[in-house]
Formats: sequence, C-alpha cells, structure tokens
Amino acid sequence: MEETKEGLAFKGVAERLTLGITRILENMSGVVDVRFVEREPAEKRCLLSWEQKNTCILPEDLRDFYLTTDGFTLTWSVKLDDECVPVGCMMINSVARLRPLVQSISLFSLPNAPTLADLDWEENSADCGSEGGPAAPHFDSRSRVFELDSCGGNGKVCLVYKNCSPGVVAQQSEMWFLDRSLCWHYLTPTFTSYYRLMITHLGLPEWQYAFTPYGPSPQAKQWASLYQPLTFSSELSLADPAGDSHLNKLDPTKAFKGKTKAPAPKKKQSAQGGTGGTAKGQGGTGRHSGARR
Repeated sequence: MEETKEGLAFKGVAERLTLGITRILENMSGVVDVRFVEREPAEKRCLLSWEQKNTCILPEDLRDFYLTTDGFTLTWSVKLDDECVPVGCMMINSVARLRPLVQSISLFSLPNAPTLADLDWEENSADCGSEGGPAAPHFDSRSRVFELDSCGGNGKVCLVYKNCSPGVVAQQSEMWFLDRSLCWHYLTPTFTSYYRLMITHLGLPEWQYAFTPYGPSPQAKQWASLYQPLTFSSELSLADPAGDSHLNKLDPTKAFKGKTKAPAPKKKQSAQGGTGGTAKGQGGTGRHSGARR
C-alpha cells in the first residue's frame, strides 16, 4: 500500500515536472517508447559545494529545480517500418555534470596547445553575437560558462555568467546556445524560460537552431513539421520570409499515379535499302536507253 502511494506521489511530481508533455506525446500518432528517467533530488550541500568551487551563485529557479530532481531526461521515439527511431530528447545535466565549458589547463597538456580562449577576439565575438541583442559571452576569464545540455553533439546549451572578475562571486546568469561553429546565440534570460522552451519544442532534434540565423537542418525541419506544425510554421515565417522552400513537398496523387507507356516509334526503312533500289532503277534505265540507241 505504501509503495502504491509513493508511486502515485512520484507520478504527480513527474506530471508537474514535465508539464503534462508525456501524455501529449503518447497520444501522438507514431510516437512510441516515451521514457522519463526518475531521479532523486540533489542535496543542499552539493549545491553549496558547487557554488563555492565555481565562485558562482546558482539562479533561484535552477536551485529549486535541482532540489526537486537532480537533472532531467525525457526521450521518445517514432515507429517507422517496424523499427523504433529515436527522435526527441530533453535533458538537463545533474549538478555533478554541470561543469565549466572551458577546463583549466592540465599539467599534461602541450605548452602551446590551442584553447577556446584563442578563438576569443573582438571581431569574432561581434560576428557571432546576436544582432541588436545581448553581448555574446567570452571564452576567457571574462565569462564563466557551464554546460547544461550537450544537444546530442549538435551544440551546447550553457548557463553563462558574464562580466566576471577573478575572485568575485558571479550572480547574474543567462541561457545561451553554442553551435558547432563555436558561435553564441542568445536563448532566454532565465532557466525557467529555457525549460518552457524545451518542453514546448518537445525536445525535437536541433530545435535550438531555431534561434540562429540559419536555422535547423532540412531533416530536423521535416521532424518539426510533423510533430510541431504550429510552432514550426510561425518560426519558419519569421526566420525565412520565402516560406518552407527547404521542405520536400510530396503530392501522393501525383507521386504514386501510374504512368502510361508511350507508344514505340515506328521503324524507318534503312537508308541502304532505299539507295540500292534507286541504283538498280538507274541501272535499268541506262540499259533501256542503250537498247534504244
């Protein structure tokens, strides 16, 4: 009886954490294997230890999130031709995996080995930053960057503290997306806003690229048009005034319509046969004309 009560209590917590997105996904056509990983809350001493180690104060909403669950993982797949294809993934790293993006130089590293700080110059920051938006973070000591989500290798969602000074505790944070070309893109001012965005986009592949000038890949756009048509169409109209020119438009009535075979062309008489007949005719005419003479 107690186990049943605990299960119901956790189900209620999970329902509040996911904002009911699990039920929505399970009711979508083709969606299978919706999995939400159960995690215990993080201990307060772990949060205090993280803050002391990194000289940063966790934002209040992220702290409350970790005190509810130490990380977040929700995945779902699509059934295609009797095979489950992983599609959606929503992830927030645990406190232990909330590590600095720029690691300190190791004793075993090469003396002149390149680092991310070498890519950080003013011209590059101006090119990669959001036009008319907040200033882009830096890879050097001016910013403290922590990875929240690796995005399946398509980039990194980061908790960023800007305008930092050595030895001074950083308090103000923002949510940024670092794409594979190492350019920064502003997402949201708070963790709560980012969390709602993640749930709204269903964890679709490359959904963070909707906040970049170039957008997600064509394959990711196809998944978004299938499982997030309303949000995807509005973002597409804002990012690309020309519309969905990158999507493959398929008309089943034309694609699977039977084609009638064209009649085979009639064979023409060989030119040699006609030439031979003409020569014979000319020869016969010559013989007749000789006989008359």
